[in-house]
Amino acid sequence: MKTKIISYLSIISIILFSSSCHQNEDKATDFISVQNIDSPAGEGSSEPNLFAGKDGRLYLSWIQPVNESRHALRFAVRETDSWSQPFTITEGDNWFVNWADFPSLVAFEDGSLTAHWLVKSGEGTYAYNISIAHSTDGGNHWSEPIVPHRDGTQTEHGFVSMLPWTNDHLFVIWLDGRNFAQGGNGHPGHSAPTYEMTLRFAMVDKNGQLHYERILDNRVCDCCPTSAVRTPNGALVVYRDRTEQEIRDISIIRFQNGAWSEPSTLYKDEWEIKGCPVNGPAIATERQVVAVAWFTMAQETPRVKVAFSNNEGMDFSEPINVDDGNPLGRVDVIMLPESAVLVSWMETVDAGAEIRVRRIRKDGTREPSITLTKSTKGRASGFPRMVRHGDDIYFAWTQPGKPSTVRAAVAK
Repeated sequence: MKTKIISYLSIISIILFSSSCHQNEDKATDFISVQNIDSPAGEGSSEPNLFAGKDGRLYLSWIQPVNESRHALRFAVRETDSWSQPFTITEGDNWFVNWADFPSLVAFEDGSLTAHWLVKSGEGTYAYNISIAHSTDGGNHWSEPIVPHRDGTQTEHGFVSMLPWTNDHLFVIWLDGRNFAQGGNGHPGHSAPTYEMTLRFAMVDKNGQLHYERILDNRVCDCCPTSAVRTPNGALVVYRDRTEQEIRDISIIRFQNGAWSEPSTLYKDEWEIKGCPVNGPAIATERQVVAVAWFTMAQETPRVKVAFSNNEGMDFSEPINVDDGNPLGRVDVIMLPESAVLVSWMETVDAGAEIRVRRIRKDGTREPSITLTKSTKGRASGFPRMVRHGDDIYFAWTQPGKPSTVRAAVAK
């Protein structure tokens, strides 16, 4: 069923930047308007992703149906105030297309690009592989895709986080279901409890070679998105973990000075759930300051939280509640000036759901939340994305409907 967009981001005011810090105040000091902008994605588009490159460009990627069985991965570049014509990275009729496990595109400092998408590997519902391809000419031509895992099993491989590392190497994190090969149909929900999803890492060079392959956690939540950022001394990875007692809280792993830490729980929500909530964390950083946002339903109470670290994720403050009382989750987070963050999430309302954002300072000050658009609670609404690009904030989301459409907006 189609949903109406109430004033669809037409010049609404959103609090993003403040010239001074006001402890325990909810008053706005500066206002910036959020406006809808044209989307380069066509009818039927979905699963958007955003990346702000150090090459000064903003990239929007999405999946576009070609016909009933075939899909294309496309992207457009935003320079000044308009989008380029869409580029097609690749097409396929055997893809795994999923509302929560979506493709991505990243840009290196030299302007080269890398994209990932998901391709079916067998008849099982959740039998699919990760494909990664590289372009050295701005997206006109792409390399033959490579698979960053060598197990060869017809099981789930996805929920990828990629970071440009050097101009020759790509940092890749993913959830890996190879341990399910002996039972079920390749997905944890249909396999014996002794088979477990793992979190894995590899460095991929531009020749398609794999380096430093490693298992980072041998038991994680089955299908929650991962998130990763670079820091001055390495990288941080956050994900939803899974204990033997089915506690599925957020964990963090640090990659510093060439070595991986052991996983550690970011905060003990103690959320016990005997199934995957399909609700992963998001991480952002600026210099030494790190912020992680996540959803939990511990004690049967839905919450979106954010916690700050001043030392590259070595330890975190007590979390701050973000939501308005009835969140669905599907969070994202970006850093703002003065060690503040902007958190986005989906909030349940009587008519369905809304995409909302709120600025929160490190001292716990919360600005009023702003509703970006009406949406739905169903899977078709996907995971809204946002990114900071220079002084602007860009938003992208799937607007459900028949057909669905990728929408975009900017806060200046």
